[in-house]
Amino acid sequence: MRFMIFSFLKLPTRVLMLLLLCLGNIGNSVAHLSSSSESTLHTNNWAVLVCTSRFWFNYRHMANTLSLYRTVKRLGIPDERIILMLADDMACNARNKYPAQVFNNENHKLNLYGDNVEVDYRGYEVTVENFLRVLTGRHEAAVPRSKRLLSDEGSHILLYMTGHGGDEFLKFQDSEELQSHDLADAVKQMKEKRRFKELLIMVDTCQASTLFSQLHSPGVLAIGSSMKGENSYSHHLDPDVGVSVVDRFTYYTLAFFEKLNMYDNASLSSFFNSFNPNLLMSTAYYRMDLYQRRLEEVPVTNFFGSVMETLHTDSAYKSHRSIDIGEAKIKKRTDQSISGSDRRILRNMNNKDQVSNLSTEENSQDSFGQLWNSVLSKVTTTENVDEFVCHGLLLMLSLLVASTWLSH
Repeated sequence: MRFMIFSFLKLPTRVLMLLLLCLGNIGNSVAHLSSSSESTLHTNNWAVLVCTSRFWFNYRHMANTLSLYRTVKRLGIPDERIILMLADDMACNARNKYPAQVFNNENHKLNLYGDNVEVDYRGYEVTVENFLRVLTGRHEAAVPRSKRLLSDEGSHILLYMTGHGGDEFLKFQDSEELQSHDLADAVKQMKEKRRFKELLIMVDTCQASTLFSQLHSPGVLAIGSSMKGENSYSHHLDPDVGVSVVDRFTYYTLAFFEKLNMYDNASLSSFFNSFNPNLLMSTAYYRMDLYQRRLEEVPVTNFFGSVMETLHTDSAYKSHRSIDIGEAKIKKRTDQSISGSDRRILRNMNNKDQVSNLSTEENSQDSFGQLWNSVLSKVTTTENVDEFVCHGLLLMLSLLVASTWLSH
């Protein structure tokens, strides 16, 4: 043992410095990962839309979900980032006077069940187990990517649920229940696995606010259609269909969003304050103690819309060829003002030039520079602390074995 310690002390100075830096950066990487949620950029939006009811008399719950599905698609969230769960197919029900159609208004002007509806979970696939698997990502290997919530630590997720509920539970197909602690546990797992940056939970059911009572994960915002002891009511009956076609909370949600497009900057505060208790016949409750930002500063499109990377070019067909790393390839007319987004593009490309030049100089120095760059890249890109610690220990062990062999 003493021989190994002496051999370790006889290592070259550069190798010793490298080992010390690796050990020191382990603590820094832990602190960096703990604060990564605050510094992570908002990169994409996802929506999980769930109708938990079956049977014809729950027609309005399916209409609620399809209405939100149409809204988020219109505001820019693509189908590949929407998980749609419908417990029953009202469009093909034998009682439906309008086969293959679903409406949320008695005027029948808008068919919600059109040709571009992609249902990910339907019928008896809509269970509490599958719902929790979607949130936590704990799928079986045979589940296709189209049925998975492939979000990351930069994702904003909208979770919308509608059906029949009560005090801290939501019924699934009248056969099982999702408890408030089940939802809280799933959200906690999502946060620990970095599956979202911010999460908006929206529930249209009786006593909806009680479903949020056990949430404790940061970055979560929740709104429900009713308080404890209150019911959530339907809006109106369609005489032709014979049942109610939309709930009040969802109806006035749609009334707010139908005035907007993906470029509007309406805030979450204006959305939450748009609900009138006299019209809802219940109290819309929202919980924001776990949410770090002020609602006045957050656009509704942060959850109901899309995040688009916009690149301003003269020609859409030459964007990849005309924009090069160097400044010489970027030409602006002298009589045109450079917008903030253009300045950001220029600044980012200049930064890329500096980084690429520095990395070229360092790599040309010697082989130690290459080893140093590889270690730094491991430190900055490793997401799993345990994996990083294992890599560091393996590196130390290999260096120790090499030094022992060289000493012989």
